[in-house]
Amino acid sequence: MTAPTPAAARRRRTRGAVAPLAAVSVLVAGAALTGCGQQRDRDVYTVMNSSTDETYHRWDAQAMARCGKQLGVTIEQQSVPAAQVMTKALRMASSKSLPDIVQFDASEMPTFAEAGGLIDLRTLGLSTDDIPQGIVNFGSYKGTYYGAARSVNTLALFYNKDILARAGLKIPGTWAELRRTAQKLTHGKQYGLALSAGGAEDGVFQFTPFMWSNGGDERQLDGPRVVEALDFWKSLLGDGSLSKSTVSWTQADVNDQFMAGNAAMMINGPWQVETLNTKKSLHWGIARIPVPQAGDKSVGPLGGAALTVPNTGDRARERMAGRIVACLSSEKEQLTYALNSWMVPANEKAAAVWRKRVPELDALADQVAAARSRTAELGAGWSSVSLALQSAFQSALTGESSKAALTRAQQRATSGN
Repeated sequence: MTAPTPAAARRRRTRGAVAPLAAVSVLVAGAALTGCGQQRDRDVYTVMNSSTDETYHRWDAQAMARCGKQLGVTIEQQSVPAAQVMTKALRMASSKSLPDIVQFDASEMPTFAEAGGLIDLRTLGLSTDDIPQGIVNFGSYKGTYYGAARSVNTLALFYNKDILARAGLKIPGTWAELRRTAQKLTHGKQYGLALSAGGAEDGVFQFTPFMWSNGGDERQLDGPRVVEALDFWKSLLGDGSLSKSTVSWTQADVNDQFMAGNAAMMINGPWQVETLNTKKSLHWGIARIPVPQAGDKSVGPLGGAALTVPNTGDRARERMAGRIVACLSSEKEQLTYALNSWMVPANEKAAAVWRKRVPELDALADQVAAARSRTAELGAGWSSVSLALQSAFQSALTGESSKAALTRAQQRATSGN
């Protein structure tokens, strides 16, 4: 497959889990109870991931070669499109041919974990020392640590330095400042701000910082704090500071608008940096996403993937798989991967070095430190909330009241339909 843009890599990392839990439970339980259904070379281990992008695939292959040499085994990489990781894992579970390690999107991992398909990494000797609690939670389900993240990402406010300087404007830090700044920067074909509110996980990912920083909660989508957050988006649209196309834009589209000079600011993530840097005339900076009131904490979503060890029943292979995960997620390997991909290392010591190496992204590391997992509260139930919010955005931003749209979203999320 030809290499997609970093934005495509981002889309891979923000999808919600959609596989029915009942189906997962049946297939995974069968695999765990009966063990591996095929003979395997004892010195060859397989990692399934979504690194179909040529650069990501190469970086992963290099890391696996280093860890394989260190551990005295061969580590093979099997990359499939991100949308197929869960379904591929299910098919392999049903045929008792699961790989030794699966790198799940963190929003999908709880579904497999709830079905009993993953091994507690702590029982395999992995430590969570030097990992912020939010990132530990990111790789956990119901308090059990199933997934080791090598790097994580989140969202930030990107701004065009030249446009703000010409307008004599400061970087906004609160919602009121963001609204005023966006209004002043909207003229002609230029919008003050670009963000994704499309009917997909991209839009939900981008809404969470506004919902969470305002004290909203995914367990009560029709709560006043969530309504206020969606109303704030509506106010930006009503001011003309957001394009009406916001309801259909992906995060890749948002980046395209920013790079073309059609937006003075945007909400996006570090997966766009490689593309942004291809335009030498574009002078951009990043800051934390504005908060409702000065002094509030800017809480964004953690994105990324986690390395897991499937429960195959072959304890010897599971122990070696744990050692491989430990190597791939070690401080040294995390730093190497993060510097390649512009993501933030999960390990605090590696992140401290990363800050010094890429000071222009320092604000992103601050945002990651306060970020949280989308599945922390609801686990596998997040997918129902995500789908409900996607529908609410489409309704509220095209005329319906936020309260009515979110009331229906809560009903939908509760029913699971």
